[in-house]
Amino acid sequence: MRLTQSVIVRSLFFALVLFFSHNAYSVSDVMSIGNKGMLSYCFSFSSENSNGGANKSNDQMVLGNKGKDSICIFKEFAFQYAKRNQPKNASVFIEKYIKSSLDVTFVGNSNFDSIKESESYKALVDKYLKQFDWRAVLCFCVAFIGFFIAVVLNLTRRSDTISNLLMGAFVLLNSCFMTHMGLYFMNYEYYLPHTLYLFTTFAFLYGPLIFFYFKRVTQKYKFKYVDILHLLPTIFLIVLLLPVYLLPGDEKLRMVIHYERPYLTLISVSKLISLLIYGVLVVKTYVQPPRNDLYISEETHKWQRNIVIFCSVYILSYVIYSVLNISHIGSGFLFNLQVISIAVMVLYVSYSAFVQPSLFGRLRIVKSQKGVVEKKEGEVLSKNNKYEKSGLTVSFSLELKKHLVQLLIEEKVFKQNDITLQKLSELLGTTRHNTSQIINEHFGLNFFELINKYRIEEAKKLLQEEKYKGFNIIDIAYEVGYNNKVTFNKSFKKYNQITPSEYQKRYVA
Repeated sequence: MRLTQSVIVRSLFFALVLFFSHNAYSVSDVMSIGNKGMLSYCFSFSSENSNGGANKSNDQMVLGNKGKDSICIFKEFAFQYAKRNQPKNASVFIEKYIKSSLDVTFVGNSNFDSIKESESYKALVDKYLKQFDWRAVLCFCVAFIGFFIAVVLNLTRRSDTISNLLMGAFVLLNSCFMTHMGLYFMNYEYYLPHTLYLFTTFAFLYGPLIFFYFKRVTQKYKFKYVDILHLLPTIFLIVLLLPVYLLPGDEKLRMVIHYERPYLTLISVSKLISLLIYGVLVVKTYVQPPRNDLYISEETHKWQRNIVIFCSVYILSYVIYSVLNISHIGSGFLFNLQVISIAVMVLYVSYSAFVQPSLFGRLRIVKSQKGVVEKKEGEVLSKNNKYEKSGLTVSFSLELKKHLVQLLIEEKVFKQNDITLQKLSELLGTTRHNTSQIINEHFGLNFFELINKYRIEEAKKLLQEEKYKGFNIIDIAYEVGYNNKVTFNKSFKKYNQITPSEYQKRYVA
C-alpha cells in the first residue's frame, strides 16, 4: 500500500516538474492526459515489482526507476499531444524522449502521422532521420574523385614520388573530410556513432603536408630526421582523443545527440593556429626564388600560385567554420563555405592531374658543366662560346624552347612564306639574339636550317597523303611555305638525297 502511494506521489511530482519547466502547458492539459491512463502506464513497472520487492526500501525503488519513468512520461506526452494535434508540444517531448532514450528513430513513429505536415515536426525529421541531401551527393562525388586521384598521383610514371605522395596525402585527407560531411548532411552520424572524431585525428597534418610539398617542388627538399617534429601535434591529438575513441557506441551516440564534443574549442583553435603558421610558411616558400638548377615551367608556376590561393581561401573559410562549430551552428551558407572551398580545391587538383599531368612529373634538374647544359630527361644542349656572356638564363631558355616547339608543331609558323627571324622573335616575345641562341643551343641549327627542316618534313607528309596525289610539286611547295619550285627541290634533295618527284614515285606509288 505504501509503495502504491509512493508511485502516485512520484507521478504528481513529475507532472508538476513538467508544468513548471514548460509554462506553455496548462494544468488542464496535464490532468487531461493523466486521465487517459498515461501515469498508470508509466509506473506499471513499479507496481508489478511491488509484490516481490518487499526487501527493498521505497527510496531504492524510486532511484532505480526514475530514469525509466521519465522516458516513459516523455513518450506518452509526445503521443498524447500528437493525438490532440498539438505539434509544437509533441515535438518538445519527442526530442526529450530522444535525448533520454537515445532512440532517434522514435521520430518516425506512426503515432505522429497526424502532425507530419507541421513545421516543428518536419524540423525534427530533418534533424534525426536519414535524409537524401544534394550536398551529401556532392560531398561523396568529390570524395570519390579525391580518393581516385590520390592513388593515381602515386602510380604516375616519370613522377617525383615524394612530391606526389605529399599532394596525394593532402587530397586524401580532404576527401576523408568530404566523406564525413556527406554522412553529416544525411544524419548518418546518429546511426554510425563511431564516426565521432574519426577524421579529426589528422587535423594537424594539413599544414605540414602542403608546406613540405612546396618545399619539395621549389627547392627539391630532402627530408631530415628533425622534420619528425612536425608530427608531434598529431601524436598529442591522438593521445588526447584516445579515451573518446575507446568509448562504447551508446556513449558516443549520447555525445552526438547532445552535441558534446570533448576538447572542441581546443582542437579548433589549435588547428586554426597550425593552418595560419603553415600558411605563412607556404607563402614564404612560394615567393622565394627556386633553386637555380631547378627548372620550373610557367604552367607549374601558375599551378603553385593557384594552390596558394586555394589554401588561403581554405584557411579563411575554416575560421568561419570553427566559430560556427564551437557555437553549435551546423547549417547555413557560411557553414557550407568550408565544404565548398575544399570541394573546389580537390576538383582543381583532379582536373590538373588529367589535363596537365606534366605538373606532377619528375622534377627537372638543369646543370651546367664544361660548356654543356644537361636536363634530367636526358636532353643535351650544346652551349656555344659566343653565348657565354648572354643574359639568357637556363630556365628562360628552356621556356622559350618549349614555346618555339609549340609554334613549329602546333601552329606550323614555318608555312608562312614571309617568316623571318624577327617575326619569329615577336611571336616568342623575345629578342632576335635570344631566338637565335635557343635555336643554336637546342637544335644545333641556324634559323633558315630550322625552318627548312620543318618545311621538308611537312612536305613529305603531304606527298604521302591521298588527297594530295593529284597536286603538282609546285603546289606542295607553296603549301609548306616555299615561294618557288627550284628552292623547294634543292632543299628537299639536300635532306633526302632525292627530288620531290622521285620521292613521290618511290614511296607514294
